[in-house]
Parts: sequence; structure tokens; C-alpha cells
Amino acid sequence: MRKKYKKICVALLALTLIICGTPAYAENPDIARQVDTDVSAPLVSGKSGILMEPESGNVLYEFNPDERAQIASVTKVMTMLLIFEALDSGKIHYDDMVSASEHAASMGGSQVFLEPGEQMSVDDMLKAIAIASGNDAAVAMAEFVGGSEEAFVEMMNKKAAELGCENTHFCNCNGLDEPADHYSSARDIAKISCELSKHEDVFKYTTTWMDSLRGGSFGLSNTNKLLKSYNGATGLKTGSTSIAKYCLAASAERDGMKLIAVVLGAPSTAERFGSAAKLLDFGFANYSVAKGDEIVGAIPNIAVQSGTADSLPVELEGNPNYIVKKGNQDRIETEVNLGTIVSAPISAGDVVGNVVFKIDGQKIGENNIVAMTDVPKIGFLQMFEKNLKKLLSI
Repeated sequence: MRKKYKKICVALLALTLIICGTPAYAENPDIARQVDTDVSAPLVSGKSGILMEPESGNVLYEFNPDERAQIASVTKVMTMLLIFEALDSGKIHYDDMVSASEHAASMGGSQVFLEPGEQMSVDDMLKAIAIASGNDAAVAMAEFVGGSEEAFVEMMNKKAAELGCENTHFCNCNGLDEPADHYSSARDIAKISCELSKHEDVFKYTTTWMDSLRGGSFGLSNTNKLLKSYNGATGLKTGSTSIAKYCLAASAERDGMKLIAVVLGAPSTAERFGSAAKLLDFGFANYSVAKGDEIVGAIPNIAVQSGTADSLPVELEGNPNYIVKKGNQDRIETEVNLGTIVSAPISAGDVVGNVVFKIDGQKIGENNIVAMTDVPKIGFLQMFEKNLKKLLSI
């Protein structure tokens, strides 16, 4: 009886589609997150792994995803995320010059051999981090953004908490030293990687196979071999130490669908890249993107009562794309809940309705319909003038 019940549950899960998510990947009780249970053999050779769609945070496959593990230089996905946030906010700029401290220059492992006092632009430092996994460049940038590596690490842990990373704690910005309390999980690294992938400039660096620093005198070669062997690979970060084994946060894009695969604790570099490729292959073979805005089509304007305008243009809010099992794109039904009139005042972004997406009558997701413009409430004199113009035009 128990086996029969389990089979029924698996079948129901297989019918449940994944939908776009909420900020920081919060759970929505009305939406089932699908983890594919139909795979008979593990796709991951290692301690843990996960496959995630970055725009929504939906999980397509997981294997021990919440097990805490050492992550080596995959730590730098968080370091890069904070750097790009600082760039986007205007706190720092690509052409800013960064001086290497004694501490930064003392880093071992993968490095670009910064000398104490040597200066490089933020752009070159990012090349060193993303392409060559430079531990010294990571510390130099941590000090530049945070004031000190210690302060930057506090920022890393704060950001991890904001993203809902429940099994992550950072002690440094590069993963070089591995104290017991420096750890993460496949799920948490995927969440951080998804957030990083929102900063599209990162891919200018993570897709670069070879580059150079110091006027061409110091060559860089990307540590992510998937760039050469996997169709659609776009990044993100490798890592390996004797404790962490071989780790990887891999990103790829095909036919408009982006995926993030994380592999932790693989026994060899070949198995690290091989497992990531299997995860990505599984995602691209079994899922595709259904564009919610195309499914819904144009939403007509709503009439406005007591406003300076007679009608209000509206649109779907947020990410209207859905990752669905291949073959299900044409089975998505929509239920549009939208009144025919609204009362002013209205502000751009105000929720005026919603669209519920369903398959076989089962809700798979929901998007708000929001106002595209402000419509102030009309005053008495404006109303009089407006009605007079209408009268005169008759």
C-alpha cells in the first residue's frame, strides 16, 4: 500500500509545473516546486548537486542539495555578486584603480601575483577573479568594496541570509583557507549564482576563455573547461582543494532558457565537469520556456473613473516566463481577473488584477497585472473643463 501511495505521489508531482518565483526565492504555498523524481540514476558524481532555473529559482533536479560542504573557490560567486552590486549602485566603477595590500599580495593558491602597492583597475581585477580565480585579486577587491576583508565577509554573510541561504557561512572571500565554519550547500550556491546571473555584465568575464593583464605580459586562462566543451556554457566558477574536492557552479543558455548547475565534492575534475554537463543536458532535454506574456496576449486598457485620463494601460508584473516540461507549453490555460473600471488616483505599479496560469485545471502560477502609468484624481475645475470639451466636440 505504501509503495502504491508513493507512486501516486510521484505521478502527481510529475504533473506539477514549475513557475516563476518570489524575491529571494521564498516559498509560495500555492505553487508546488517540482523536483524531478523520474531519474533512475543520480546525475551527480560527488557529494551533492542541484539544477536550478535562475530567473525563478525553480529546482529541476537535486541530489543532497542541503548538505553542508566545503566549496573552495566557488566562494567567489558571492564575492563577485557583491562587487557587481557595488558597481550597479555606483559605489565603485570599472575604471577605479585598486591597490593591492600586503595582505592581498600574500595570498597563495590561484593568483595573479599582485605585488604590495600594485594597482589594477576594477575591470582587470574582475578578469583575474572570474577567469583565473585569483585569490589575491579577490582579497584586493574585498578590501576595496568593504574597507577590509573582515568587513566584506560580514557583507557576504548578510547577503547570504537575505537570499535565504540556510546552510552557508563565509570566513573569507576566496575559499583559500577552509576552516570548519566556512561552508555552503549546493542549493545555497545555486541561489547565489542565480542572483549573480542577474548582473549580465558578469558573463563578459565568465565567458572569456583567454585574456591578459599588465599590458598583455601576464596571460589568463579560464579554469572552467565547459566553455570549450559544452554548447551554451556561460560560466560561472570552479573551485578545488584537497578538502572540498572538485566543485563547480556552472551556467548555460540555450533557446532562451538559462540554467544553473552546481556540483560539490566531485572526486575528480573530469567528474565535476561531467556531472555539471549531465545536469544541464537533463534540463535542456526535458524543459522549455513558456512565455507568460505571449500566452496571455495584449491586455486591454481599463476605464478610469474620476481620473485625469479616461483609460489605464496595464501589463504583467515581474517575470512572466514559466519553465515547463517539454510538450506542455500549449496546455497552459489562463484565468484573467481584471475589472472593467478603476478609480483614480492610481500610481504606476499598483496592482489592478492578476492572471492565474493552469494546466488541467491545476494552478501552476500567478502574475499580478499592474498599472503602467500614474493617473491622478481629477479636480473639480479639470472635470468641468474636460466635460466642456466633450460637449463642444459633439
